[in-house]
Amino acid sequence: MAVFKRTTKNLIIRIDEFFDNVELGILVFREGIKSYILKNQEDFIRHLQKVDVLESNADKLQRAIENDMITNSVLPQQREEVTRLIDELDEIIDSVKSSLNDFNIELPEIPDSISERILSLVESSANAAEELIPAARAYFRSPYTVRDKILKVYYFETE
Repeated sequence: MAVFKRTTKNLIIRIDEFFDNVELGILVFREGIKSYILKNQEDFIRHLQKVDVLESNADKLQRAIENDMITNSVLPQQREEVTRLIDELDEIIDSVKSSLNDFNIELPEIPDSISERILSLVESSANAAEELIPAARAYFRSPYTVRDKILKVYYFETE
């Protein structure tokens, strides 16, 4: 029984680390786009490199989580739901990395007249994505609060 508890504890730690990587990726994305719009190329490249590391870590953790759940039969009834949740959250950090890479490759010229609106859009998008993380954490800690936390996501999505 002690092995099962240790395995479950390790799985929970990995899931939390995964959530941390996604959340940090969103924060770095926000700052990366700001740096790009403010034409601070050095900071933009630094943020791009950070996101690359965070996304790579998230992918490794995702594989470890899925492997632990299968090999140790942890949460067998919820395995599909947890895997889907992790996959969907991984899409967020994948999109963050892809978006920053697109800016780096294409180097779009952003007129000052729309830079504020772009920053506002980035802010709303990042806020919506950030609010998903507490909801995802709540799924494991207090599932009855998930609905309340998702309301904020809906709000920021419509902004």
